[in-house]
Amino acid sequence: MARRTLREDIPPEVMTGPLRRDSVRKNVAAIHVSGKLTLLQRKLSNVLLLNAYDHLTTRTSHRIDARTLCVMAGYNSNDTATLKDALRSLAETVAEWDMLDAAGRQEWGVSALLSYASLKDGVCEYAYSPALAEKLHDPKVFALINMNIQRRFQSGHALALYENCYRFHRVGSTGWWPMALFRRLMGVADSAYYESFKHLNAKVIKPAVAEVNATSNIRVAPETRKVGRQIAEIRFLIEENPQLSMLDLDDGDGVRSGEVYGRLRGLGVADRLARQWIAEHGEEAVARRIAEVEGRGGVRSPARYLSAAMRDGWAEAETPAPDPEAARRVAEAAVEAEARTRALAAREAAVEAERQGRAARLGRVLAAVDARSPVQRDAAWKLFLDRLEGDLEREDFRRYGWRSGINARAVFAFWEELEPEVFEGLGDAA
Repeated sequence: MARRTLREDIPPEVMTGPLRRDSVRKNVAAIHVSGKLTLLQRKLSNVLLLNAYDHLTTRTSHRIDARTLCVMAGYNSNDTATLKDALRSLAETVAEWDMLDAAGRQEWGVSALLSYASLKDGVCEYAYSPALAEKLHDPKVFALINMNIQRRFQSGHALALYENCYRFHRVGSTGWWPMALFRRLMGVADSAYYESFKHLNAKVIKPAVAEVNATSNIRVAPETRKVGRQIAEIRFLIEENPQLSMLDLDDGDGVRSGEVYGRLRGLGVADRLARQWIAEHGEEAVARRIAEVEGRGGVRSPARYLSAAMRDGWAEAETPAPDPEAARRVAEAAVEAEARTRALAAREAAVEAERQGRAARLGRVLAAVDARSPVQRDAAWKLFLDRLEGDLEREDFRRYGWRSGINARAVFAFWEELEPEVFEGLGDAA
């Protein structure tokens, strides 16, 4: 079955408010307590949070069209009984947070993930407890969970791993987690079977890592540390996934079709930076700032001005520098912002070049397949399938054939071995 994108399921023009965004701010506290959720429950939880985020602390309840809720969670079914069971489980699941408050004091608390949920006339109404709503809305500590990416996950363990790793993607590592904590994050803390690292690694860690690397915008690699002869701690090294474009993840088409994105690009803001601002601040807020910049005279570089404002805060950027020293700091900030913008642009260019290179190699592979007889094609298929060791890799190849994103490198290596001149003139493999 061909993969479907969010734009195919729900046209962006019919979406309203926060549902037009690509990402939801996911509080670290919430990420750390949702390990026991099933895949569907975890996806529904993120969509509900996305829908309610702007009004978490100002409204006592929130509403969303039930069909929209199902489609955004990747649950394309009219089976309301399953939806009811998932909402019931969210109301019965206890969220626990243990974090520092604004004064630096340790704060611990518990709350049901949903304090209330109902379905009536095709509309889902739900609510959070005031304490949990405050934690979920905390702007200081959050991760951005991409809705289009989360819909592609087929395993609850993989989505849990992605959520817990993605918030560390800028520093490159999760840091060391005790194994007891990791089992809790994966939702298997109550299973004696997974107290064995051998079982945990085979059934949870390896499949989850493979799916995160194949499905999301990051790549993770586990490392373990022993105390005596026992595995005591685990951490995950994190890097950007260069195969994101090849895997056809719709990570911005909805934003790119919007007016605000177009205005940012018109002012010279890089693609990725424009999408980041819209995801973090929302289209309405960014549109107001663009209007303020356009209404000010003498702004020679709007992109620099906006970049400096994003780093130092809108208020500082809107107020004229009161003295030469302040003006110097603003100028330095603008130079640094431009350097970051150029670095982002260079990175985007490198990713695009790699994507084009991979697309060219895939084209050569498909041409080589077409040039063979049906018997030869079948033989090559079986030969490559027999070389694959993991169940996830084998299943992905059965579904997508030579276009399999998980097996891209292996596919290229296989055909280069089979036909040494197949990639002649394309340069080294990415």
